[in-house]
Amino acid sequence: MQMAFDSALVLFWLKKTVSIMVQPPVAPLLLIAVGLLLAARRRRGGFALAWAGVVATLLLSTPASVGWLLNGLETAPVVDAAAMREAQAIVVLGAGKRRHAPEYGGETVNRLALERLRYAARLARRTGLPVLVSGGAPTGDVPEAVLMQATLEEDFRIPVRWVERASLDTRQNAQFSAVPLRAAGVRRILLVTHAAHMPRAQAAFEDAGLHVIPAPTAWLGGTGAGDQVLGELPGPTSAYAGWYAVHEWLGLLAYRLTR
Repeated sequence: MQMAFDSALVLFWLKKTVSIMVQPPVAPLLLIAVGLLLAARRRRGGFALAWAGVVATLLLSTPASVGWLLNGLETAPVVDAAAMREAQAIVVLGAGKRRHAPEYGGETVNRLALERLRYAARLARRTGLPVLVSGGAPTGDVPEAVLMQATLEEDFRIPVRWVERASLDTRQNAQFSAVPLRAAGVRRILLVTHAAHMPRAQAAFEDAGLHVIPAPTAWLGGTGAGDQVLGELPGPTSAYAGWYAVHEWLGLLAYRLTR
């Protein structure tokens, strides 16, 4: 039996592969490796390239420089009560899942998705608005939206009205979610995602014809880590935030080029 060719899925994995190659930690490591190989023939140029990789690694894991990258992304303010009253529904975007979660019987949402779901549950209790969860299954198993629905309903006791389970990226989150929302007469949404992801997500949902009221959560920037001397040194937390910032800037660039 032949497996059907899915061009959308192939494109998704191609984008993922390219994304990995141009983001930390792989991109700086490639610079270092290529530079060291080149140094055998062109010593000055090779070592310059290798040192560029080292500098990039430090810049993308140092709180001060990472914070600068995040400042241009985490611009949406905390949603206020007046803005909430304008919304007709809450839309929560998926952020990935844990495939090995035996304590949950198999798969569950990852910590990033859980941060978004927790805030969406808080908003749902406060507003009484219906909830849509969005996230597909690029690996061909349980759609992320199904896991998100289970988390909201079982762990937070928040009912989910719409489950969008076909999308593979932010653009598709918006396009596919807009269909059931418009059918239900919903035009104004509270959009829940990470603060750094909000610019790209908001643009996608507005392009899909919805009025977006940003409801960001889980800021990666801020001053908390910098209050101590050690907070200004490179570390795993700032390295992760650096990766996320680069990911979002590249995602914004790609979105605008293909808009």
